[in-house]
Amino acid sequence: MLTAYFARFLGLWALITSLCMVLNPAPEASMSVLFHDPAAMFVTGLLLVVVGLAIVLAHNVWSGGALPVIVTILGWLTLFKGLHFLLLAPHAQVAFYDWSHYDQYAKVYGSIGIVLGAIITYLGFRAPVSGKN
Repeated sequence: MLTAYFARFLGLWALITSLCMVLNPAPEASMSVLFHDPAAMFVTGLLLVVVGLAIVLAHNVWSGGALPVIVTILGWLTLFKGLHFLLLAPHAQVAFYDWSHYDQYAKVYGSIGIVLGAIITYLGFRAPVSGKN
């Protein structure tokens, strides 16, 4: 079932990256370097576009319960985030980073990611693995 697979994938991805953010002694420094490096932003954008496109093309499901819709929304959000990183000029990316106050709330953002990742992972492993979606 693609829904279960993508829920597991997205949930574990969110858990791992968010745990790394929370456990990093200075996550705001890492993100500041990323947002101030156009090459790193480009590579990050490419990765996010690939993941987002894979989900959107394989799983564009807008019915069948909450989990399939959540997976589809996350796929679209990942695609848009990747396009955001690829298309925005470097100064606009830095302005967005500053607007988010990531340097002040890095651990909060990471904690939110851990909770959401845990929920999506749980739902993904709880979902049946046979069937169309």
